[in-house]
Amino acid sequence: MADILYDLLSQSGPTFPKSAPEADAGSLEYLTTLASCSLESLATSEPQALIQSSHGLLLSLQSLSKRSHKQIIESAAHHATLRTTLPALAASTAELRNSIPKLDSEAVRFSTTYNKSSEIDVLARRKKALLLSRNVERLVDVLELPTLLSTAISTAPVNYSSALDLNGHIRRLHSLYPKSPLVTSISTQADEAMRTMAANLILSLKAPGLKLAASLRTISWLRRVLPDLEAGGGAPKGQDSQERVLGALFLVCRLATLMTMLDALEPLRDLADQEKARQKAIGSGNAWSGGQQTERFLKRYIEIFREQSFAIVSMFRSIFPTTATSVAEGVAVPQSQDPLEPMPSALATFPIHLVDMLLETLRLYLPIIKDQASRDSLLTQVLYCAGSLGRLGGDFGLFIASLDVGPEAEEEWVEIMKRHRALAGRLESIVGEQKKETKAL
Repeated sequence: MADILYDLLSQSGPTFPKSAPEADAGSLEYLTTLASCSLESLATSEPQALIQSSHGLLLSLQSLSKRSHKQIIESAAHHATLRTTLPALAASTAELRNSIPKLDSEAVRFSTTYNKSSEIDVLARRKKALLLSRNVERLVDVLELPTLLSTAISTAPVNYSSALDLNGHIRRLHSLYPKSPLVTSISTQADEAMRTMAANLILSLKAPGLKLAASLRTISWLRRVLPDLEAGGGAPKGQDSQERVLGALFLVCRLATLMTMLDALEPLRDLADQEKARQKAIGSGNAWSGGQQTERFLKRYIEIFREQSFAIVSMFRSIFPTTATSVAEGVAVPQSQDPLEPMPSALATFPIHLVDMLLETLRLYLPIIKDQASRDSLLTQVLYCAGSLGRLGGDFGLFIASLDVGPEAEEEWVEIMKRHRALAGRLESIVGEQKKETKAL
């Protein structure tokens, strides 16, 4: 029924054109409602209802326009711009469509030019930068090696073992990457640190109270340092040459310490020189009863000489047992084919130098002392010193007889030797009896 009414109205009514679209659900529902109403209600209540509906819709439109008039105006303005925007969009789209082949060709050219197999400076620099970025922590660790090495050498407590381990690590890096400028620079800094360490070790060998354990450690560290200095051209080549150099270095350092300790006796030496000058002023024909200051100087001098000379030679024989044994047995240490070699060990001539120092001092100052008891005491002290070195193969007791210390020097020396041998014999007999008693027990 509603469809028939809609068709009739669309054909006869002025507001329903013939070309009107199909009826919507609202129109059909309203026509259905009208068809169900009576004629009286259509004449009386329906117009009133339509007026009320129209008025409600008017109020709703007014409220909507009041709330949303700005959005509606903006929407209308935007819709107005569509007349110009849509053609511009179409033109841009056409331009983009025409540019796609060119963009594709450029992308193909870029991928062909900057691929992994090509060699271009830009790519090489970028690869290098990426490689540095990935290995920055390793590079920082490598760059910190010289600082760690210098800290281990110069900061107390000194850790020479860690310094040698770090230097060995740097040497291995240099052997693995000999052409790397960075590793070469680090190796150069390590060489400087090793030279500083070698200088510190040499200075430690000059310590006045150097003990055997400390000297053994120092020489062992120097043995590890010398090959590194040899690699840098700063040390002799060959193990035998290095041992000779270390032995000579040890003796020179200890001799410097001995000379420093003897130089500390300079005030006593000055007093002895003053007594010598007064003796010369008095003359040989007059009686001379001085010499007390000279005796003090010689006693202290011989005491220091005996302690230090025995310590030097004994430590040398303990640190360099092969060299010391070869020297003692008269066997030459194997050397290269150089006709000027084999070179003797430094220990072969070192005791002679020490004895010459002592004898020269005795020649200068012993004639000043005229008191027989004082002279006998000093000569006995010299014999003990000779016996002390004699236990290490450096007895110089016979050289004392060659001292020109007065006309009665030979007789005096013979008497002192007799008393010394008698005392030595008694000591040997006492030691022998104590050994027998120990065996009997």
